[in-house]
Amino acid sequence: IYYLTLKYHRFVRHNQPRRHVQVNCIFINTTCLPQFGYKHVLSLTEEVGRFTEEVKKQMVSRNRDAPEGGFDAIIQAAVCKEQIGWRPDASHLLIFTSDAKTHVALDGRLAGIVQPNDGRCHLNSDNMYSKSTTMDYPSLALITEKMSENNINLIFAVTNPVVALYQNYSELIPGTTVGTLSNDSGNVIQLILKAYKKIRSKVELELQGVPEELSLSFNATCLNGEVIPGFKSCSGLKIGDTVSFSVEARARGCPSKKKKTFIIKPVGFKDALSITVTFECDCKCQAKAQPDSPKCSNGNGTFECGICLCHPGRLGPHCECAEGDYNPMAQDRCSGPAGSGGPQSAICSGRGDCVCGQCVCHSSDFGKVWGKLCECDDFNCLRYKGELCSGHGVCNCGFCQCAPDWQGENCNCSRRTDTCMSSLGLLCSGRGQCVCGACECTQPGAYGATCDKCPTCPDACTMKKECVECKHFKRGKLIEDKTCSRICKDEIVLLHDTNAVNCTYKDENDCVERFQYYEDASGKSILFVVKEPDCPKGPDILVVLLSVAGAILFLGLAALLIWKLLVTIHDRREFAKFEEERARAKWETGHNPLYKGATSTFTNITYRGKD
Repeated sequence: IYYLTLKYHRFVRHNQPRRHVQVNCIFINTTCLPQFGYKHVLSLTEEVGRFTEEVKKQMVSRNRDAPEGGFDAIIQAAVCKEQIGWRPDASHLLIFTSDAKTHVALDGRLAGIVQPNDGRCHLNSDNMYSKSTTMDYPSLALITEKMSENNINLIFAVTNPVVALYQNYSELIPGTTVGTLSNDSGNVIQLILKAYKKIRSKVELELQGVPEELSLSFNATCLNGEVIPGFKSCSGLKIGDTVSFSVEARARGCPSKKKKTFIIKPVGFKDALSITVTFECDCKCQAKAQPDSPKCSNGNGTFECGICLCHPGRLGPHCECAEGDYNPMAQDRCSGPAGSGGPQSAICSGRGDCVCGQCVCHSSDFGKVWGKLCECDDFNCLRYKGELCSGHGVCNCGFCQCAPDWQGENCNCSRRTDTCMSSLGLLCSGRGQCVCGACECTQPGAYGATCDKCPTCPDACTMKKECVECKHFKRGKLIEDKTCSRICKDEIVLLHDTNAVNCTYKDENDCVERFQYYEDASGKSILFVVKEPDCPKGPDILVVLLSVAGAILFLGLAALLIWKLLVTIHDRREFAKFEEERARAKWETGHNPLYKGATSTFTNITYRGKD
């Protein structure tokens, strides 16, 4: 691993004071190194202590403008093998850390630097880059070439403000990854480990030196023997996994040199497959040529493969003209109509000779030229990634005629939708649209080649529930359909991870199953399943009987209490009513003639007193 950190720049204006170049931190009251392009400090070593010491000793330099010259350093670190100490048979990892944008090719012209970057090592005796002011910045294509030549995987470890920019660079440079570096760089080790695992879990093929006359199509056989048409990469791999690729070559033309060689190799590895192709351009009809054929103006040529090959001194499609014949009127028939007020177009479009009033088109090293006025060819069509008609069509008179599975002006848009099908048979997993053979995810949080990865999607638990049922509990619809192994490729672990998405569901036995859904750095799905489900227990007879008896007793007591309460309330109301009526009553004081007192007095007339 070679660690490359950039916080300096070498772009200097021609009118900038010399002292500001040498002491470029004069305006911020601090001390820093003079401006420089790239300096190699320490070769690859196993002495971690020395590496730490050298890093602490380094002083950064100050840029004169916002972008820095990090791409210069990347090229020098890649091609200066002896100075860096790259081992020839090892896999190489180059880590580029920065917090700013970077200059690219042609930016040097702003300072009058017009010489393109040659991609060679230019370290002087002081291990300083010596071409900062005489050679332009490298292009992305040059970086891609040098990374491939030297089997280097590039990691962009950059701060958050510039992550999007370097992500765009990564898409154009195969074998590169991008990670977000914290402000204090405290996560650099985790970032490197994550990027390394991502690189090593993916195999991607790259092509070198493919001739333009050859069209290649790939099929990838990745995990579980699944063939993916049109792909030349496989991801989510582990140690011991085997993948294979098939390549189909189709000739689109005949080069001047019949044998061509090109290379297919995995990105970041030194292993390569060299392929030599021999183009068979001779036709069988040449063996049936008719010398002095009457079809060629009464024997003035040889009729071969449907055309006349004229004898010396004869010209024309049917050898009907002799050399030296000239007819001005015939010349006019070899020019296109004049524009509004303008002259006629060039004779035979400037790509042929007018013979007998007809254009005889010149041959070209680029391809075939034809047409009534030599206006057509098979090489002036739109290109995509350097390939004519994207390698998926034929150039015909300035327009791409695309193969059946492709469309677009340059045939770079695939019509196929099978590459967008998820393992569940859904187009882009129901979370996006298939555009030109690739999924554009529209569901927030969804990603992946088929938008199949979405830990935060509302239906993530629903989709993974069937896999838990079939792979862990050996039941469910997927077991009955015998599609469990094909659809469910998730790894199931009996663990608990607090950072995963929690999911619950009820099974056919009304048990509550719990699992967690998690995706690792490589995009691999892992299901953490709780060992014991929560199932409802059966009824306890004793508890039921006691509960029923208690309920009856409680209801009886409650009824008695309610009856007693109602009776008491009724009696109190009646007594209060009686008292109220008695208080209102007023009785008369007259004598009742029928009333007879309890005592009576009688006089004994016969009694005589003693006196």
